[in-house]
Parts: sequence; C-alpha cells; structure tokens
Amino acid sequence: MTSATKRRYPEALSASWLAARLGVEPARIEAMRRAGELIAVREPGSTEWRYPAWQLVDGRPRHGVARVVAAARAAGLDETALYERLTAPLGLRGGSRLADLLVAGRVDEVVAALRA
Repeated sequence: MTSATKRRYPEALSASWLAARLGVEPARIEAMRRAGELIAVREPGSTEWRYPAWQLVDGRPRHGVARVVAAARAAGLDETALYERLTAPLGLRGGSRLADLLVAGRVDEVVAALRA
C-alpha cells in the first residue's frame, strides 16, 4: 500500500489480508464485494480494492453492511462516493461519522442518510 493510499483510506485492508482473516479465497472476497456484502474502495487508476476495517466485527461483515450498500446503490452512489459519505464528519464540528453509526448498530439511520 502506498503512503497516499494510507492517507486516503487509513482504515482499509487489502483483499488478500481480508481473505486470510476470513479464511476464504480472495475470489470469494471479490464476489462478496460485487454482491454488495462488503464495502470496498480503490484509488483512481488502481485495480486493488481496499476494505474498510470498521465494516467487520469478529472477522465477519458487520450486521447491516449489505443494507447500507444496497441503499447506496439505489441512491446512485458508487464505491468512492459511498466511502466518502460514510467517513465524512457529521455536523459542523465533526465528531461522529455514518461509519461510526454503522459500528454502533444504528443501521436504519445510516440507510436513511444515504437515501436523503
């Protein structure tokens, strides 16, 4: 991972790391991304998908990730736009993010915000 990628996606894991963590083949990770079971993002011009660590709990996709991806796709958001919406500070003073709400189990609020 380049230093620019670390700065842009500091919480993101490579597909190979995630595959090893989940005990599956890297092709399964790609299939899960395409099916909307995982959130992924990549640098412009790169072919490597990166997977935010906050979408995982106990080495598995967090409850609600698939709903969040489905809501984003329905709203016309691509992977980069979804990542940016999830990681942007909420409110004028920063603080929590939609990703933090997802981690807290507040999936309905995340989905509503993506649909708005």
